[in-house]
Amino acid sequence: MSADGTVAVIGGGIVGRCCALMLQKQGIATCILEREDALTAPSWNNAGHIAVEQVTPLASLAAMATAPKRLFMVGGALDFALTAPGVMSWVWRYLQASMPSRFRHGKQALKTLVNGAETAWQQLLQQLDAADLYRDQGHWLLWESDSSVRKGMANWQHTDTGSVSFVELPKALLATLPALKVPLCGGISFTGSGQIHDMPALAALLKQQFLAAGGEWLNADVASLALQSGRAEVVLANGEHCQFDQVLVCAGAASGKLLNAIHPHVPLIAERGYHLEVKCDDSTWPEHLPPLVFEDRSMIVTRFANTLRACSFVEFNALDAKADPRKWQQLRRHCDELGLPFSGNVSEWMGARPTLPDYLPAIGKSDRANNLYYAFGHQHLGLTLAAKTAMLVAEMVQNQRTPSALQAFSLTRFQR
Repeated sequence: MSADGTVAVIGGGIVGRCCALMLQKQGIATCILEREDALTAPSWNNAGHIAVEQVTPLASLAAMATAPKRLFMVGGALDFALTAPGVMSWVWRYLQASMPSRFRHGKQALKTLVNGAETAWQQLLQQLDAADLYRDQGHWLLWESDSSVRKGMANWQHTDTGSVSFVELPKALLATLPALKVPLCGGISFTGSGQIHDMPALAALLKQQFLAAGGEWLNADVASLALQSGRAEVVLANGEHCQFDQVLVCAGAASGKLLNAIHPHVPLIAERGYHLEVKCDDSTWPEHLPPLVFEDRSMIVTRFANTLRACSFVEFNALDAKADPRKWQQLRRHCDELGLPFSGNVSEWMGARPTLPDYLPAIGKSDRANNLYYAFGHQHLGLTLAAKTAMLVAEMVQNQRTPSALQAFSLTRFQR
């Protein structure tokens, strides 16, 4: 297969679709290579939260200090499979990235990238005549004890939330929540964050608009990349080598494996999350409620168009490791204890967020293959940053160089 003048985007997740659509709309012939169109990736199975308040990397001394009480073994949502390949070396790099000087540099870079991410989404959806998919009602964070209220308020008052502001939730607003088994002692309401209201609809819209603009979708199983005469070639699972004018890797947690022949040892880990989802309507959970974070339980509950989803867990493991059913059991227990309407035909999901040790994404142009670009490693912010990443990637591919705004996200930061 050969496609001169074409950009091949490897990966049909949220970042890949946004990048491909932006490139195609700018007149650059683009195709998406994706093994299947099933919406099983984290792109479509997160909390739908546009988290522009998360401007501080999770690679920090503060996060390390709270880790012991957040471990799964003591009832929390943080878990490490330390014997899984690559986990220990990733943890070591994480510790290095959490040191104050590295953390300050990372925070400055991430804050700049997150700034305006909600505006990028609003502008994109308006252009696609789908502004109703974005809701800017913010989100609520809730506590179940007086001590949690005191500690939580003190923590958030000293946390940089970027362009997002918050106020204490009045008791009257707390009373608008559906009846819960556990009384809520307090909470805060964030203004400036947003939500995608229907993830399957967003996935379908991006693909439809990409194809309508002249883009091509190829159901192809990409196994790796090969370096030939300074250029990247796409190698399919059947052994076929495919040549494209430009190649953009947006393959999420699989990106490190794909890049290995050109950029070996990219320290990308599978940071796995779990969710439960159930069909619902306004009689079981009001549609007007924003995403609710039950901070004592490290769980976020989101009402979508016709479903209710409870998401949790940060599990560091091998990409192909089996799911841990204890995680779903703990989620069910939390939902039952709170009295959330998760009963009957409840679906279970597990998937891997692509996370690098410094909790910054990898966005840039390869220094080893002159036609290779990459955009992956967005950790918890893939949905949040997809539209803005696409804008930056389209500029980068057009100019065939990494813009100064993306220098901090280059893979060269991991070269030994």
